[in-house]
Amino acid sequence: MKTTLTLLTVLLLGPLVALHAADTSKPPAATNPATGKPGFPVPAGPLPNRASIYGTAEATKPGTRTDGAVIVRPGPQLFVDDFLIESSENLTRRVQQPVRDAGIPNPLVTGAEDRCFQPFFSVLRHPESGQFRIWYGAWRDDKVMHASRLGYLEGDDGIHWKRPARILDDPAPIQFGSEVLDEGPGFSDAANRYKYGWWHGGGLRVAGSPDGMHFKPIAPDVVFAHDHDITGIWRDPLRRRYVVTASSYRELPQFKGTRRTTLQAFSDDLVHWSPAAVVLAADDRFDEGKTEFYAMSGFLARGGLVVGLVKVLHDDWKAEGAPKGAYGMGHTSLAWTRDGEHWVRDREVFFGPDTKPGSWDHAHAWIDEQLPLGDDVHLYYAGYQWGHKHNRFEERQIGLVKMRRDRYVAREAGAEKGILRTPPLRLEGTALTVNASITGEIRIRLLDDSSKPLPGFDWVSLRGDQLDHAVPFQQPLASLDGRPVRIEFQMQHARLFSFDLKP
Repeated sequence: MKTTLTLLTVLLLGPLVALHAADTSKPPAATNPATGKPGFPVPAGPLPNRASIYGTAEATKPGTRTDGAVIVRPGPQLFVDDFLIESSENLTRRVQQPVRDAGIPNPLVTGAEDRCFQPFFSVLRHPESGQFRIWYGAWRDDKVMHASRLGYLEGDDGIHWKRPARILDDPAPIQFGSEVLDEGPGFSDAANRYKYGWWHGGGLRVAGSPDGMHFKPIAPDVVFAHDHDITGIWRDPLRRRYVVTASSYRELPQFKGTRRTTLQAFSDDLVHWSPAAVVLAADDRFDEGKTEFYAMSGFLARGGLVVGLVKVLHDDWKAEGAPKGAYGMGHTSLAWTRDGEHWVRDREVFFGPDTKPGSWDHAHAWIDEQLPLGDDVHLYYAGYQWGHKHNRFEERQIGLVKMRRDRYVAREAGAEKGILRTPPLRLEGTALTVNASITGEIRIRLLDDSSKPLPGFDWVSLRGDQLDHAVPFQQPLASLDGRPVRIEFQMQHARLFSFDLKP
């Protein structure tokens, strides 16, 4: 029997539950390190709660589709969520998990030799030289647990690094954090082309640099206060603003006790920030055990979507074979936003620890960076061998897995024909391509806004595994001239990831 998307959602995910109850916790103000007195007010409740979980009622509200045709501009259009799906029959939504490659000499950055100390880092490719650059949290000579340095390596391929690692001069005392942004060679303020964000003394601090090697504070004090030492900065290319993603201990009605929860705020200058809102929160009705988050990072804009990678923590779990006193496991899940403010979290594991006891990433696998390279995306991740707080000076290391472009989530069909229809779309492009792995067949056609076949855009058959299957309709796409249309996919033995409009 054919099953609609709505019924599948209910059967697979259970009752729809709203998650946006206001955050009413009131954590204490942080202490100003200069005076020893409260001086940086930590965001207190009630805060807007813009966090939701895929498949729940709240996940289909703010930031998603409104009535009328969806304007689709050139770029990839992913089927990670249901935004571009009006109906679906006989299809399974399946998160694609990156596969470890024995040919990659993981770990790439080590605890013992490179002094890697934290699961936070930045990997960039220098646009002028082509060199790969990584900044990461490095342990200090005195190996104190609550302070770090900024380590640096570079290399030709993002896998093999030139050693020894450099320990950069501190712009100011650093507790944790190694988020580095490159504004590019054309940035108007060359002295601050690179931005560095870290946590110390009650919140986010920021520094600038002309070369990514020599940083000076942009502001003398904390610019965004919060009460947990996990913080990161990124720049949203779709809305052209800076974003802070920060951890905070909160109490919310959907979980027991106080948990590590993730906040977000915005800025035009990295110094003055908007009020904070909750964007990641556990829910005991869906999440196992004591689920917490070490924030999210690795943000990548794809079309009108931004994909983020969530560090999920379970300190109540223990890795198989872990020594006495070692505890805590962590995996990576997907999250996404279509408006830059409301985030939807996927409950499925995107990338998890290596199941082999004793492997360097047996307890934790937290992806912290997505770096697109050609048809692949390099996913750099932090691995822990035995547990969250165990032997942190040697067992917190950095590795790499790869995935094909935009293949986070598949809409998958087996032997029985599956059908997917989009809502009405206004296609502002000249050509259509499809990202799909097909051992059987995918057929595509266009329908008018009343779901009748559209002359000149009849069935096109696709076969094979390609990131950009060309769809040669009988008429040029530009002839639609803004007319709303639906795209219909019929599939057998195929995985559909996205479609792309070419300008």
